[in-house]
Amino acid sequence: MNRKDNSITNGRYYVISAIIVVIIIVLISQLFNLQILKDEYKDSADGNAFFKKTLYPARGTISDRNDRLLVYNQPTYDVVYIPREVQPFDTLDFCNILGITKDDFRKRIENIKDRRLNRGYSPYTLQTFMTQLTVREYGLLQEKLYKFPGFYVQNRALRQYDYKNAAQILGYLAEVDEETIKEDRYYARGDHAGKTGVESSYENILRGKKGVEILLRDAHGRIKGKYENGIHDIAPVSGKNIQLSIDIELQAYGEYLMRNKIGAIVMIEPETGEILCLVTSPTYDPSMLLGRDFKENYKELERAPNKPLLKRALQGTYPPGSTFKTAQGLVFLEEEILTPETMYSCAHGYPPGGGRPKCHGHGSPLPLVPAIATSCNSYFCYGLNAMLSNRKKYSTILDGFEVWKNHMVSMGFGYRLGVDLPSEKRGFIPNSQYYTNAYKRENWHAQNIISIAIGQGEITATPLQIANLGATIANRGFYVTPHIVRQIQDTVIDNKYIEKRDPSIKDGHYEAIVQGMANAVTGGTCRGINLLPEIAVGGKTGTAENVHGRDHSWFMGFAPVEKPKLAIAVLVENGGFGATFAVPIARLMVQKYLKEEIPASEKWLEERMANAVVLPNHFSTWQVRKEIPTVNTDGASESIEE
Repeated sequence: MNRKDNSITNGRYYVISAIIVVIIIVLISQLFNLQILKDEYKDSADGNAFFKKTLYPARGTISDRNDRLLVYNQPTYDVVYIPREVQPFDTLDFCNILGITKDDFRKRIENIKDRRLNRGYSPYTLQTFMTQLTVREYGLLQEKLYKFPGFYVQNRALRQYDYKNAAQILGYLAEVDEETIKEDRYYARGDHAGKTGVESSYENILRGKKGVEILLRDAHGRIKGKYENGIHDIAPVSGKNIQLSIDIELQAYGEYLMRNKIGAIVMIEPETGEILCLVTSPTYDPSMLLGRDFKENYKELERAPNKPLLKRALQGTYPPGSTFKTAQGLVFLEEEILTPETMYSCAHGYPPGGGRPKCHGHGSPLPLVPAIATSCNSYFCYGLNAMLSNRKKYSTILDGFEVWKNHMVSMGFGYRLGVDLPSEKRGFIPNSQYYTNAYKRENWHAQNIISIAIGQGEITATPLQIANLGATIANRGFYVTPHIVRQIQDTVIDNKYIEKRDPSIKDGHYEAIVQGMANAVTGGTCRGINLLPEIAVGGKTGTAENVHGRDHSWFMGFAPVEKPKLAIAVLVENGGFGATFAVPIARLMVQKYLKEEIPASEKWLEERMANAVVLPNHFSTWQVRKEIPTVNTDGASESIEE
């Protein structure tokens, strides 16, 4: 054989060898892919020999600060099936038991098989057909389950409520979507997770850990018992129990007083930051969002014009009105713009000669403490103008305004406070650039923005932020981040809900503000909440202008003045003067918490507040059943305006 023939032979040899090597590599890769990477064949093999049953843990319970049980579990049942095990059966009988139509049945099966909707679908693994069967449905199905090969019943727990209150605090559970399943391998199709409230923010603590029970099959697929006596089983771990800081009876009472109104009540224990009640009105019964009626009821709540799903205590942002004057006074004292003795005239309003904002009749000139007590608009307008015009302290108005803004932020405005509930809004505190952009120049003047001096204009805050301001003043210079969870089983609470936070205001400046708020109750705009001699209250009313209708009614305060046990904010949308609705509601709430019972002499006020209807124009014609007079301690009534 010549050299040329040898070359051709060698070339063929290498080509054939290369082809064989490639084929071997492809076969090995495919075997590796099928046996190791792809779950389907592994599932098939395992499914022939074993039935892996998920054991769901008991979800942690939720109780109030006095250990009253609010949320607990009761058994419920899901229908699951393994597609490859299903054999022909009486579909109509199956549908009748579960109360669905044959079209519903076909649609459910199609959705389960659609890998776009159910990415983890495999004909060899359990698929969820229907969740949360009633006891009756479970009994009927269990009796006939042998007729439906491949179908099984899975035990779960369904939330139950002992009270019809605190729905926005507790939140609800809903079936997880594909995105959640993709992000967290804990969940599978048909699982439920917290969507709002405590159920959401503490989901990882409440949910516990799933277990698994491995059952052995025979050659015909029938369950023969536990595999190796259950030594490979994993027991579920129950979720941890949570104790909230709220008093459910106080919460229920607040919801009762706020019925047929729109607004919020927030009460905080100043020293600890624990939220005693967090009332949003309107609200709903939390049991509405349970079981298979969830979707229908949720749509009903979502369509309601008064938006009961909106958590107004956390998400409602409103002009704070005159409650904000207390924060203004603290800034002016800190920046040495004024002292408690500094006097401004209110004889002709602000600016001198009239204009806006206007004021109401009271003594003039007056210093800081009476200015707070009488809620003098002019005083705080003069104060803001003096600060922003001071070129000895600030080189430009922009510099002065940034100092003002930073003080307000340090007191908890303009950003989320960090409450341990989802969906908290931040409110709005503008910076200097905001006004530079608005006026398209840097040399704007205090007069251009003077309405923010009295909590109007661009300023907005949540009821939670206003209650937190009350807690800060009550503490004379610190607050603890407001929180709704008091204790978690076998768990240490996050430090941020324990540590004190200090605003940029020196502690010594708070006494003047405290005195002004105490005087507002004994002889100023808050006389309706004067509970002396039993309880000394400090307070500040607010009547916030509302471009959409009647003014909002505000109250912010704390009690007792010395060693305070509570700080409170009350907002009634479209309620008019602060003294009309917010003050009497606060009066009742303070007594409910500190005295536990409403005195017989106050029952007329309780009835009047609970029965008053305040609804805005877009729901119906204005309904205020009766203008509520301010209450004096002697029972006489008088009209007080801001």
